[in-house]
Amino acid sequence: MKNFFKYLLILAIVFQYVACSSQEDDVANEFEVQFELPALIDITKGGDYVFRVKEGKSPSSTDLFILESDAGISFVCPIIKSSSESFTIRLASECTSGYYRVSIKRDTRKKTFGKTYINIVEDIGFIPDEGTTIYGFVSSGDGTAVENVVVSDGVEVTVTDQDGVYQLKSAKKQGIVYISIPGGYEVSSNGVLPKFFNKLKGAPNMVERIDFSLKKVNNQDSYKVFMLGDMHLANRTSDAKQFSEFTADLTNYMDRHSGENMYAIALGDMTWELYWYSNNYYFPQYLNAVNTQLKELQIFHVMGNHDNDYMGTSDFTAEIKYRDLIAPTYYSFNIGKVHYVVIDNIDCSNYDGTESRKYEKRVSSEQLNWLVKDLSHVDKSTPVVVATHAQIFYPTTSGFKYDHDVTNTTTLFNILAGYEVHFVTGHTHQMFNVTPESAIVGNHNFYEHNSGAVCASWWWSGHLTPGVHISPDGTPGGYAIWDVSGTDLKWRYKATGWPEDYQFRSYDLNNVNFSMADVPLMPSSTPDATRKVYLQYVDAYPANNNNEVLINIWNWNSNWTLSVVDEDGNNLTHEAIWAYDPLHIAALSVKRFNQANLTSTPSFVTQKFTHFFRVKANDADTDLSITVKDEFGNRWSENMERPKVFSIEEYKRK
Repeated sequence: MKNFFKYLLILAIVFQYVACSSQEDDVANEFEVQFELPALIDITKGGDYVFRVKEGKSPSSTDLFILESDAGISFVCPIIKSSSESFTIRLASECTSGYYRVSIKRDTRKKTFGKTYINIVEDIGFIPDEGTTIYGFVSSGDGTAVENVVVSDGVEVTVTDQDGVYQLKSAKKQGIVYISIPGGYEVSSNGVLPKFFNKLKGAPNMVERIDFSLKKVNNQDSYKVFMLGDMHLANRTSDAKQFSEFTADLTNYMDRHSGENMYAIALGDMTWELYWYSNNYYFPQYLNAVNTQLKELQIFHVMGNHDNDYMGTSDFTAEIKYRDLIAPTYYSFNIGKVHYVVIDNIDCSNYDGTESRKYEKRVSSEQLNWLVKDLSHVDKSTPVVVATHAQIFYPTTSGFKYDHDVTNTTTLFNILAGYEVHFVTGHTHQMFNVTPESAIVGNHNFYEHNSGAVCASWWWSGHLTPGVHISPDGTPGGYAIWDVSGTDLKWRYKATGWPEDYQFRSYDLNNVNFSMADVPLMPSSTPDATRKVYLQYVDAYPANNNNEVLINIWNWNSNWTLSVVDEDGNNLTHEAIWAYDPLHIAALSVKRFNQANLTSTPSFVTQKFTHFFRVKANDADTDLSITVKDEFGNRWSENMERPKVFSIEEYKRK
């Protein structure tokens, strides 16, 4: 029994020793590190960074500070100093800018603390002023500072100083900071997207540094700009195939002009938000298409109504995907001696998260206030090109009218007063031009160029009738080409798949005729309102022998001239009229109305529009010589042999 109690005493002593040793080991092995991890860290390459410790729980100097990239690459940063208030790490010299998961490792244990963005910067010896939240350095390719570069957050506007440094007291409302690329420079690209902006990553009151790099361009005063109207890519109506025909045409043109400086502006509606979710097609798929098919071309983008997310419930939330994946919704840049301004004139403040999409054509007060600041850095002698999606004006049979919010448009015009201004717009899928001679622009030196659509009739005409790719007003699908030399601007329109001299189309109306017999499948139960739409085409083009000729000159403006001479040398008088384009009726509208299940008026059918001219010949066999001349002295002619057959095959793209 004595031995038994002796053994119990020994076991108790051993147990107590083991328990005490375990407690001591637990204390020694505690891993209670806590510190503030900012969302953004500005740091020089291989530089030091100090973290603030929480509750005195700092890491040991023997711990390992680890940064792991999204690609799974880890960088070990030594802890060179540690106290109960802070600890300092030295960044691994191989580390580059990007997002990293932050961990601390102690022996075999590893603790993760979250994610941060490491922003590698150069030491410029600059300390921001109190209240500054964004600052940075703008340099050329060789690291030389670039002075007087305009920088903005969409609200505040400033310029770089002689050391290439800027600073902004920004509330970071837009979450973006961008430069107005100065003339004579370019920025690098992410595919077709020029990298003139950066997303902000820190909290509104956090100071963050954003640098920009420019590269000089030789002879930039002479260049071309392609104005690319509505594309409406949505993975439907064979749009991918037809879009590749457009990009092939543009690429061929660029190849023929190799060695020249070339840029592009997409005028909005690159996508079609109604199919973002149902067809899984929006900005990533659009960018994949253009980046795959277009090379060596920077495209500046304008936001269209169909580039807003209809599931948004405000203008700001409707723009989120666009801002995240494409560009700021408004900004400016310079190419050579011309100042370009991109404006978002689609106000989605009334969006309610449904497909109702109740937008208005308006420039917000926020943009107007920004524009005043932006233009304060632009001399009045500089031409200004304002690229926006929706039209400013619109033609009527009695002249042009405002087609925009009048109050803010008046303010916009007052801000732009004194400049030569060219508004370049899309949205209508038609084509018209307003010149300073028009009464609607008042005393301003203003133009509007409502450019043709890349997709024409939302890709429908080429889908239903391959080889006939035209808009509801008969304008061929295509793009505008602007030639700029100094402050001299020239423009013309290029139809996809056609030679550059394809600038008008003529019809011998003796041979143009539409009737109900063209739509035998239209049911007798079709609503009267729908039937009346089709009957407008029948009424416009009944069978007749009036010896009239219709000419569609899609890029017409008041400075162009038209001459029609018959085979006997007589100058025929032409009359400007509004008309339906016969080819569009035949290629699209007839096929859309000729449906057995027709219960309502189809979309995208032919619309009566301006830029048509009518002449009357002496008889059905009289040949005509048609000559069109633009304001730059370019001449295009057709020797029209009559009778001229009207058939789809005759007008197809060869």
